[in-house]
Amino acid sequence: MSLKTTYSSIKAFITRDGSNIRELMHPKQHADSFGVNAQSLAEARVMVGSKTQLHQHLKTEELYHITAGSGVMTLANETFPVQTGDTICIKPGTPHCIENNGDKELVLLCCCSPAYSDDDTELL
Repeated sequence: MSLKTTYSSIKAFITRDGSNIRELMHPKQHADSFGVNAQSLAEARVMVGSKTQLHQHLKTEELYHITAGSGVMTLANETFPVQTGDTICIKPGTPHCIENNGDKELVLLCCCSPAYSDDDTELL
């Protein structure tokens, strides 16, 4: 049994907050094949000059890891620059968004526990 996915076979989609996402591992797609049930891992891409909509998750804790580009992260009332190599912890109930104010695409990995769900995403 293979315990891996292949990037080129995963289709991107737009989430409620406007992120362009590829679910690299998610229970909805991979529970039967891999036994994934408690978390998800996605790649998000934010185009130059764009940002995600301010939102929060009531149950989900997220980790963002910036793999390319730079931008500005908003967590509640705090705003700070982010760049390749940075990792951000987003606690449940924390309003957040990320903006690409750089000159190339902003790419990040997003790990969610419990797994990402549109139902747990509240737009603000």
